[in-house]
Amino acid sequence: MDPQAVYYALAAVLVLVGLVGTVLPALPGLPLVFAGMLLAAWAGGFQQIPVWVVVLLGLLTLLSFAIDFWATAHGARRVGASRKAIIGAVLGTFAGLLFMPIGLFVGPFVGALAGELLHGRELHQAAKVGLGTWLGIVFAVVLKLTLAFAMIGVFTLAWIF
Repeated sequence: MDPQAVYYALAAVLVLVGLVGTVLPALPGLPLVFAGMLLAAWAGGFQQIPVWVVVLLGLLTLLSFAIDFWATAHGARRVGASRKAIIGAVLGTFAGLLFMPIGLFVGPFVGALAGELLHGRELHQAAKVGLGTWLGIVFAVVLKLTLAFAMIGVFTLAWIF
């Protein structure tokens, strides 16, 4: 089998797993998408994908970290989440992975809610914080998916032209 074909196949797998990882917090989504694109560019000797495009894709990947942190923190901060709520949302997200697919959506909310209750907040305020934190996480996922598809678009355009 042609080694270049193996590299392209592995690159495609990395991109697909990366797309899944933009939704599942256990996988580093956009870094995997970038790794797949970098591998494909390298396998083609940077003929179809010039180095400047790879640098641009790398910068977009770095931007994804800022987006993830900002959107989640903004959602939590906007509703006055405590540190315990944020830790609870993170733990709830990972616990939710055990109860896929519903757990992925319910876990962060329940975790933030539990964190706020442990912080001593009333149920109404804790639910508000849980919802705000969850909305921040969902917003981050939407932004990262948008960025992932923008990266795929940039890569595809560079490949074609």
